[in-house]
Amino acid sequence: MTETNDLPPEAVRIVKQFEDLIKGKLEGRKRLIEDAGPLAEQLAADRVASKLTAQDPTLWGPEAEPEASIRLSWTTLHETSRPLVADIEALRAELHAEGVDRVVLAGMGGSSLAPEVITRTANVPLVVLDTTDPGQVADALEGDLTRTVLVVSSKSGSTVETDSHRRIFEKAFADEGIDAASRIVVVTDPGSPLEAAAKEAGYRKVFAADPHVGGRYSALTAFGLVPSGLAGADIGKLLDEAAEAAPALSQDSTNNPAIVLAAALGGAHGRGAEKVVIADTGSGIKGFGDWAEQLIAESTGKNGIGLLPVVVESPESPDFSDAHSDAVPIAVGEGRSGSLMGIEGALGGQFLLWEYATAIVGRLLGINPFDQPDVEAAKKAARSLLDAPRSEPATPTFVDGAVEVHAPEALAGETTLAGVLRAFIASAPEFGYVAVQAYLDRIADASAVVLRPEFARRSGLQTTFGWGPRFLHSTGQYHKGGHQNGVFLQLTGAVEDDIEVPGRPYTLGTLQLAQALGDGQVLTEHGRPVLRLHFTDRAAGLAHLVTALQEVGR
Repeated sequence: MTETNDLPPEAVRIVKQFEDLIKGKLEGRKRLIEDAGPLAEQLAADRVASKLTAQDPTLWGPEAEPEASIRLSWTTLHETSRPLVADIEALRAELHAEGVDRVVLAGMGGSSLAPEVITRTANVPLVVLDTTDPGQVADALEGDLTRTVLVVSSKSGSTVETDSHRRIFEKAFADEGIDAASRIVVVTDPGSPLEAAAKEAGYRKVFAADPHVGGRYSALTAFGLVPSGLAGADIGKLLDEAAEAAPALSQDSTNNPAIVLAAALGGAHGRGAEKVVIADTGSGIKGFGDWAEQLIAESTGKNGIGLLPVVVESPESPDFSDAHSDAVPIAVGEGRSGSLMGIEGALGGQFLLWEYATAIVGRLLGINPFDQPDVEAAKKAARSLLDAPRSEPATPTFVDGAVEVHAPEALAGETTLAGVLRAFIASAPEFGYVAVQAYLDRIADASAVVLRPEFARRSGLQTTFGWGPRFLHSTGQYHKGGHQNGVFLQLTGAVEDDIEVPGRPYTLGTLQLAQALGDGQVLTEHGRPVLRLHFTDRAAGLAHLVTALQEVGR
């Protein structure tokens, strides 16, 4: 190992833990990553870090080169995004002078995950709309529209959820006698259809993002900075943090924390550890796991391989502290007993570190970390259902209380909710995973998150939880493109007050259900078990599900 004198403290800590691991001091995890040392040395010898900083598109092979050649500008965003800071601050001052200080963000995937982490960590308010649930959208509409600005973030503008939000808010502003154009700010790629439409409509401001950055690497572009800065986060400081970390991440050295992390994950994957369990250990960063989840899953989950992120509630979670050989526990913050390593540092530096490490892991796995070939399948299936909606709702396999059970053929013999859950878990292969997908309101139905640790505890399997359709822009790629050993539980719920989408022949409730059914259809075509539970009463259905789940494994 080379000297660490010139590295920042967080990098020194990571290197020290890595050295301890290689020397055998963390015996419980050593067997998973005994190839990590040679991998790190090879990455350094191949000058991967400096080539990545120089935006060399050949690092992932000839097939990936065309995509990589237009997706690497994120390595220098801490420099190139600087001019945005003054423009964003000036717009915020203008809006505040007009009494407009409530920011609502309409965006999916990379357009919303980074701003949510940034603003939560900075403790400034931002209303994030990355849902098609009518209740959650209605809640956002009930805020004071006279004080509201809507940020519409989409690379093209064709994202159906974001387009629906824009249409709904435009009408809501008009209904309140507010000039909608003066209250809509757009973030998009230059030359996109959304940019043209925004200029034609006379929207308040259009920020052109760097087109050579993919959505999941866009935290430090206009997509991350505009809504965060308008909400009051110190985005200049965020760029400073990334700039401070950048020199260490560009080093062709086994002391480079990105090389350390990538080698550990790549080496573990080579020995069967295909899941990355992420827990926060007092980092001070709020919600970082949700952002890292998209970055890792969508970048690596393809060609039947990849790393599945599993975001847990705390390092005390059994699926973190007692992770099996198929999983690598990583602490965001100080390392703890049972974790492979702790990744410390300020948020801006963390963004850049994990982006570097994920791109490098792509090289180790032999995949293109910048495409998402399986994401479009679920979108197409949802669109086809919207174009030809069913005249009657699907008949459930059986009904148990407030829960309509729609079971796959293999589970159709069960007649109780507890029984079908038991059979569903049993259908997962050894070292597989359970994915709980809640197409619900993540405010009103927030208690659904208790299902993740409950399923993990009852199944003994790594378990993920995602709000639909938000996860479709995140782990959705891994579900179809990664290791095919998952079983999928979809949760849908009755809609009491639906919302029309102006100019479209569907409501939000119709769209939400089509997205669930469409994704379920694609997963079924991939040979994966999909169990859908529909709550005729959401609160009662959730309570009944938790009770039934507690009977499993007794």
